[in-house]
Amino acid sequence: MTVAPRRRLVAGIAMGAVLLASADTYVIVLALPAIMAGLGVGLDQLQAATPIVSGFLLGYVVVLPLLGRLSDVYGRRRLLLVCLGVFAAGSLVTASATSLSEAVFGRALQGLGGGGLVPVTLALVADWWRAEERGVPLGVAGGLQELGSVAGPLYGALILSVSTWRTIFWINLPLTALLAAALMLAWPSTSAGRWDVVGAALAVLCAATAGLAIAAPPALVENVALGTLYLPVAGIGWLTPLSTVAAGAAVAFIVWELALRRRPAASLAALRTAAANADWPASALVAAVLAAVVVTFAAADPSTQALNPLAPVLLPVAALLAAGLVIRERRAARPLLPGSEFRPPRAWGALLTNLLLGAALMAALVDVPIYARATAFTGSQFDAALELVRLLVAVPVGALLGGRLLSRLPAAAIAAAGLALSALAFVAMTSWSATTLTDAFGPGWLHPSDPVLVAGGLGFGLAIAPVNASLLAAVRAAVHGLASSLLVVARMAGMLAGISVLTAIGLHAFYHVAAGLPTAITLCPSTPLDCAPYERLVTSAIVTELHAVFVGAAVCAGLAALVAGVTLRTPRQASRMIAGGV
Repeated sequence: MTVAPRRRLVAGIAMGAVLLASADTYVIVLALPAIMAGLGVGLDQLQAATPIVSGFLLGYVVVLPLLGRLSDVYGRRRLLLVCLGVFAAGSLVTASATSLSEAVFGRALQGLGGGGLVPVTLALVADWWRAEERGVPLGVAGGLQELGSVAGPLYGALILSVSTWRTIFWINLPLTALLAAALMLAWPSTSAGRWDVVGAALAVLCAATAGLAIAAPPALVENVALGTLYLPVAGIGWLTPLSTVAAGAAVAFIVWELALRRRPAASLAALRTAAANADWPASALVAAVLAAVVVTFAAADPSTQALNPLAPVLLPVAALLAAGLVIRERRAARPLLPGSEFRPPRAWGALLTNLLLGAALMAALVDVPIYARATAFTGSQFDAALELVRLLVAVPVGALLGGRLLSRLPAAAIAAAGLALSALAFVAMTSWSATTLTDAFGPGWLHPSDPVLVAGGLGFGLAIAPVNASLLAAVRAAVHGLASSLLVVARMAGMLAGISVLTAIGLHAFYHVAAGLPTAITLCPSTPLDCAPYERLVTSAIVTELHAVFVGAAVCAGLAALVAGVTLRTPRQASRMIAGGV
């Protein structure tokens, strides 16, 4: 089967959307300090800001396996457009956020839209390429996801050097519009009948008015005449004439679409059928388990405790929900997570390895820039961001090397060695001081931190291809798409849990050290607001906090190396080891 050029073009557009969502996953790691400052959250309150990261990851993880199934019924084209729309809406909310809760909600919306792009794109590859021909397009899709880990922070740093963090999210609106337009032009609808002009007009009116109500451009709000559109109705802040028009247009659109029977702009009837065939209970259970974990490690007062006071209740609830998920999936006719496919050790071992890898990787992505901003580059977010680039550039280099080594060495050995290298890099980070990032090293233009960051990135990269190859070799070709999406789910779930758990541990260490610090008034009675000795002590406490995070990341990477070395062996290798008494 030769895939038509138009289908290649459509797949390319879908993969471009995957790259955009992947880049937005990682762009936050460099923008987080700037966002925290813009929303009035200090660097010593990192835990309060972690929901900005975990909100996106939670939305991403929840829908990733579900929407692949949903697209079978609702249609790939429709679902890609819906996901792009949700991603754009989340970008709008995030860019317009004036509070932490608004930013978290916007990022969760972005995650819901971005997470749906991956399984639908993988399903397109399965639809249009034969099993023996899917390797290259699946590899391209996976490569674009990895490229996002490099492209996201780089373009985020570039934008931050010339503009504010809000521009990072504003720019998503024209990009998603271009992708949606290209998709509709390259892949026209095959539905019969006339175009639904009324439905399209109502949808545009709803989107435009809702967008203006959320963005609230100062030029409109402060205008004498147009500003009346933003005046609260009946004293309710969010209820304005503009938001009322948006809500009315949304209701009219739904009524019109339900009543229309000839080529509607959005087939709500098909959406109802899709919803009925999707495994929503399983998705809800996955979301609830992850949410319970996140809330458990969101301590109400990290100065005195590492866990939320409700942890004794939340953790048992999470365990019960996880048990319910297992029971549900065993009895479901079309389970969201078919356990029978992932019983071979190489299958579940690859997923567990990626889970632990994600937890360790997230510690580097979030905390290395914060370490740089708190110690070496207190006045430059761009310079702080460049520190992480050393690690990120090494990741694809390691991925390429790991892929080439697969033809010569066992996957288990490559993955275990790479992750062990990353674990050692984190161990080295635990000895960093406030000047490590700027101290001279070797020829003078190097710093002691540079080889450590490069080694960490190489280690993560080395594990990518062996883990992917092990999983795909362990499952049937018919579920390669699902397996690939679950591999991403595992890493995202690890990142989600990692940012919550490791941040809670780190902040508890910070407050433990900070509790013994003298006050600024004690050190500088005459100038307490500008007390350099006190600031140095606070910086030292932040360094202690991040050291605790790096210890946790080293443990995660070490466990990942152990799991990879034990479970990713081929059956023949495992038999030889058993025979040898290992």
